[in-house]
Amino acid sequence: MSANTWRQPTGDSDLSSDPGKATPSADGTPRAGTGSTASVGASSRRSARRFWSARRVPAALVALLSVAATGLFLYDVVSVRAGGPAMRWRRRLAEELATRPLDDIWMIVGAAVAMAFGLWLFLLAVTPGLRGLLPMRQPTGSPGAEEVRAGVDRRAVALVLRDRAVQVPGVQSARVAVGRRKVKARADAHFRDPGEVRADLDATLGEAVTSLGLARQPALTVQVRRPKKG
Repeated sequence: MSANTWRQPTGDSDLSSDPGKATPSADGTPRAGTGSTASVGASSRRSARRFWSARRVPAALVALLSVAATGLFLYDVVSVRAGGPAMRWRRRLAEELATRPLDDIWMIVGAAVAMAFGLWLFLLAVTPGLRGLLPMRQPTGSPGAEEVRAGVDRRAVALVLRDRAVQVPGVQSARVAVGRRKVKARADAHFRDPGEVRADLDATLGEAVTSLGLARQPALTVQVRRPKKG
């Protein structure tokens, strides 16, 4: 994550869209207008860049292991060049590599472990990481706006959407799961028709997702059911 990264607070009142393009609702949550919808459409055409993790722990472990192995081999080579005997473990390793066949079970296990470790390092190098942080739209119309990047935590988004869902009349309880491309909301309706509750939830959550200002608008799926009696 770069130094210019800023995380959005989890409060409802802080979730706003572009300045001058949204009006607050009664509960303080911004209400998306026509200008905000147009801005979302323009942003969705641009590729949303994800935040890259620094990978400090894996990088530190690999560096320490590399330094330790290199230092140990260097010490042994210098000792042999100075006329001393090679270390016992290196003689044993050289003997095993020279005499053990390739189809031996330990050779196969060692090769599999080395391949898995290398694949893990490769995936860490080519993937961004930070899957829990959703990139937000970049501000436009001001100098240096392209250098500003913001993100919001997926758990904070789920909490905000759940709070908005339980405010819909007829919703007894709600559960919201937020992914990088999809938002799934499940609600229990207790005194209204489930079809009407679902329509209101679609409108309310769709408006809330738009007001978050995400760089890539996730698809919204809403399910409403009656709670089981007893």
